Amino acid sequence: QVQLVESGGGLVQTGGSLRLACAASGSIFSIGAMYWYRQAPGKQRELVAAITSGGSTNYADSVKGRFAISRDNAKNTVYLQMNSVKPEDTAVYYCNAFARSSGTSSYISYWGQGTQVTVSS
Repeated sequence: QVQLVESGGGLVQTGGSLRLACAASGSIFSIGAMYWYRQAPGKQRELVAAITSGGSTNYADSVKGRFAISRDNAKNTVYLQMNSVKPEDTAVYYCNAFARSSGTSSYISYWGQGTQVTVSS
């Protein structure tokens, strides 16, 4: 089994910065792609950013140029650097990763519990 734990959420003013982290733990053999999603009240969960095991990245148009996703494979951790935040970035941010547990042959999708980000205007 693999557990994902997010941290770094909180209250930030418009134009400010915040850095989210998501650490994977458990009986990990390998981690593939990792993602950050967000869900605002009354809205569907949306993909914010993605990063492959090799470091290739992709972003939602709404965050391009402001957010940056990165990962530290040695620490099994993915980060989301959020700059120039806006009130519309307010949401619960979730980490998602495809991981293979030791002794298994398949990658399974795992989710973190989410961390609240609130941007004040």
